[in-house]
Amino acid sequence: MGTLPLRLSRLLFLLLSLLLLCHSCFSLRPQVVERTSGLAQPHSSGNTTGSGKRSCTGTVVCKPGILLPVWLPINPPVGEQAGRAIVYFLCLMYMFLGVSIIADRFMASIEVITSQEKKVTITKPNGETTVTTVRVWNETVSNLTLMALGSSAPEILLSVIEVCGHNFDAGELGPGTIVGSAAFNMFVIIGLCVWVIPDGESRKIKHLRVYFITAFWSVFAYIWLYLILAVISPGIVEVWEAIVTLLYFPVCVILAWIADRRLLFYKYMHKRYRADKRHGIVVEMEGDLAPKAIDVIMDGKLSDGSAAAGNSSSVTVSVQTGNELDQNTDEVVRILKELKEKHPDKDLDKLIEMANYSALVHQKKSRAFYRVQATRMMIGAGNILRKHAAEHRRRSEAQDAEKAMCSHICFESAQYQCTENCGILILGVILDGGTGLNTFYVDYCTENGSANAGADYEFTEGTLVFEPGETRKEIKVGILDDDIFEEDEHFFVRLQKLRLQEGGNEETENPPRGKLVEPLVATVTILDDDHAGIFTFGQPVLRVSESTGTLTVTVVRNSGSRGTVAVPYHTEDGSAKAEVDYEETRGELEFTNEQTSQAIQVRIINVEEYEKQENFFIVLDDPKWLKRGISGNPTPEEEEARRISEMGKPILGEHTRLEVIIEESCEFKNTVDKLLKDTNLAVVLGTHSWREQFIEAVTVSAGDGDEEGEEQRVPNCFDYFMHILCIFWKILFACVPPTEYWNGWACFIVSIGVIGLLTAVIGDLASHFGCTVGLRDSVTAVVFVALGTSVPDTFASKVAATQDQYADASVGNVTGSNAVNVFLGIGVAWSVAAVYWEVKGKTFQVDPGSLAFSVTLFTIFAFLCMGVLMLRRRPSIGGELGGPRIPRVLTSLLFFFLWFLYILFSSLEAYCHIQGF
Repeated sequence: MGTLPLRLSRLLFLLLSLLLLCHSCFSLRPQVVERTSGLAQPHSSGNTTGSGKRSCTGTVVCKPGILLPVWLPINPPVGEQAGRAIVYFLCLMYMFLGVSIIADRFMASIEVITSQEKKVTITKPNGETTVTTVRVWNETVSNLTLMALGSSAPEILLSVIEVCGHNFDAGELGPGTIVGSAAFNMFVIIGLCVWVIPDGESRKIKHLRVYFITAFWSVFAYIWLYLILAVISPGIVEVWEAIVTLLYFPVCVILAWIADRRLLFYKYMHKRYRADKRHGIVVEMEGDLAPKAIDVIMDGKLSDGSAAAGNSSSVTVSVQTGNELDQNTDEVVRILKELKEKHPDKDLDKLIEMANYSALVHQKKSRAFYRVQATRMMIGAGNILRKHAAEHRRRSEAQDAEKAMCSHICFESAQYQCTENCGILILGVILDGGTGLNTFYVDYCTENGSANAGADYEFTEGTLVFEPGETRKEIKVGILDDDIFEEDEHFFVRLQKLRLQEGGNEETENPPRGKLVEPLVATVTILDDDHAGIFTFGQPVLRVSESTGTLTVTVVRNSGSRGTVAVPYHTEDGSAKAEVDYEETRGELEFTNEQTSQAIQVRIINVEEYEKQENFFIVLDDPKWLKRGISGNPTPEEEEARRISEMGKPILGEHTRLEVIIEESCEFKNTVDKLLKDTNLAVVLGTHSWREQFIEAVTVSAGDGDEEGEEQRVPNCFDYFMHILCIFWKILFACVPPTEYWNGWACFIVSIGVIGLLTAVIGDLASHFGCTVGLRDSVTAVVFVALGTSVPDTFASKVAATQDQYADASVGNVTGSNAVNVFLGIGVAWSVAAVYWEVKGKTFQVDPGSLAFSVTLFTIFAFLCMGVLMLRRRPSIGGELGGPRIPRVLTSLLFFFLWFLYILFSSLEAYCHIQGF
């Protein structure tokens, strides 16, 4: 389902536009329509009937718009009028394209804003705390606020600008576009999403609580419109009605957030329930995919359903919190595990590169991502994921290419250890990469730390010379011994001043033939040998993979290494159980004289279930002195040594109880953190500089293709055509501030201003086009403007439906967007106008005719649509989207037919062929 649906969508859009244009061109003469009754409207606005009354009697007259004047003369010949209609139509389509492109920037800024993170402290069920990173924005809140504003900004701003730009009089274009866009979203977009799911697959809404809230408000919003237009105060919008309409928006957001967080009465509801079992309709609160252990409270196994009811709420809260915090990490871990099992011979860097694109494709994506992805694929800007993966690959190749030409010089290790009596310590310096034809000189010197030159070690400096072909050199440092008991001490050895000739300057060529890389500084720890030693683990916590097999844990001996010492040890259960998750182990470690480390081995049992976190402990007991290094008849010197040794009996150090946490295979924190950073969608969508934006603007890339494929497709003719067509908008909008500035807010503010300006031009063009071909604003709004503003959302929802595991991104967001359109688009516009006319002592009049009829029609069809979606949750179909072929096709055709009926009846009512309100 990769390229075909997208090409069909483009083709259908072009054909529909041409058919509508042809239909309009056959009706170029000014049309006269009649209505038996109508309400007087004293405040004229925009393109209205010639009589100034809201009735069907009169001709559609072109009047100046907010920004665009009327094309004179007003009544041209039919040929010129047809030419004007074509020009208006093409300009309108081009403006729609421009709005889609600037909305791309707008949605990218929203993704960056909503991806901001903060650190929080999480208390585990066992009372322990851990610090983790979470997003500042709740997903539901961001979807209903910034995300909805981003996808519906043209419709919302069109309604506000129309009212404010026409002397605060009500217009038909803005409200008509909002209702028409809602109908297109509900029927066409959802119908398309049902259609494009591959055979044998289905998608369910996961967060049904949130969906029920937004679905209710999306229908109630239009019922409320009907009430204030035709029931409460017919033909008049009072101030309180407009204000209440606007206030419904925060109420909707708060209720959806409560449902998402399971607050108030929601916490007393079970996570899953089934209703109407006789008919098999499955109603679940969080989807019904097979449960995973990661969905369970941190210290528990999968429940068998017998948990006490009193514990259900706490378990659910922990489930939700765990999912939010670890979902992306778990996905990355799963991908790394699969790749490691599939390619055991590849190193970690190669696995990370392979996992990068796979993680981007499979991870959960936001509504903003799908919108930006759809727009960029449509305009020839390329597949975002492919471009990011290709850039990641280019960076890796560039590093390899640099290493092939430039030699890297560094220490073999950043840490070295030795005892006081070792005499001489040898440090290795290696040369890696390069052509092997150059001679390099690099200086080194020792630097004091807690150890001092002359007292603990010999100050050393010099120059290493790497002849052509040499790859390793050694630095020797003398260590000074004493018989004074003291703490372990350290000093540093530093590499500096790399050059190509003796006595020359440092390497400054571009590109360089060699450079110093980390580690440039080696830390040398001198272990005191005058004490029997302090025995400890290197750290309090050790995280291991359950596929490790035999775990080797090192016990270190510092602050002395004199004598032979035995250190008992044993294992203790935590949440991991002996003989189930690991093999119980106990014994003694024997440290011989001057031995500084020993190893404990514990076998980890690899169980098949996914273990998020299982822990056990390895405990050290008090060490015992077996041999003090002195026997027989001691000499006076040996007696002194005995006295000194008695001052330093073996003791336990800081970490005597090691917690071993068994985690999923491949979850190595540094690797996962790096991969998560590379697959952060905010980084993928965002831009860092104007230079990057202009380069992207003039670059043409393949628009579609299978995202799972590994080969980058070459741009085709359509990609080049769309790139050339959009090049003006691309370069113009490359001037918008990058998302790097102000955490995305600079781009957000500028983009919404540009969208407002373009929307004002679209309103004028649509109104002029409608009056040129004899269409009322209400018909132009529901047919042309609503369609034009919804095309990017159509492509975005199609991609979301096929790629997402659930239907929330494609279906759930439609209902939220429809509600927000009314509450913000109409609420803001009518609140401003109602207050304005109230201050002047007049009333804000809105004709309930076509708008009330369209709202009523949409509400009836929306109830039918949502009923069908719930019926599709039957086990025989499996979910709102997809399912068996016949139900899938019938559902899609039904939704398309509902949209056709909506357009048909709305147009017939506007021209008085059927009776409205």
